[in-house]
Amino acid sequence: MNSPLRPFRLLLLLGVLCTSPVQALELVVWDPQLQTKLGYGEVVGTRLNLQLVTDYSGPVVALFSRDSSEKNSYPGLLSRYGGSLRGGTLTLDTDDSGPLPLSKLLSTYKLSVTPLNTTKTFSLPGLKSTPPNK
Repeated sequence: MNSPLRPFRLLLLLGVLCTSPVQALELVVWDPQLQTKLGYGEVVGTRLNLQLVTDYSGPVVALFSRDSSEKNSYPGLLSRYGGSLRGGTLTLDTDDSGPLPLSKLLSTYKLSVTPLNTTKTFSLPGLKSTPPNK
């Protein structure tokens, strides 16, 4: 006999089997005064999809965040690094190895960096957008 709940049970089992633990490591890059966001990245699978501004060159603060369920996923990764951003390349200051490109630092965790295109948006004081003609 087929139970009316059988399709629901199969769907539930399939959902449980298809879900994998999420490694929601995020990176936010700020200027040294933590006033201007210069970049953002998020881990998807084994890649950190990273978007950085291209017109900034100078010192930065990089903040990594992860939720409590994955605190042990990246042993040794600090939550805060100083560093620099030049030509769209992020270099972080580490205690052990000195300055390292982000890609080299993350390769120890089997993560690669995928740069994303940065789109610039400008907003000018007093500028109003007009709705498209209908």
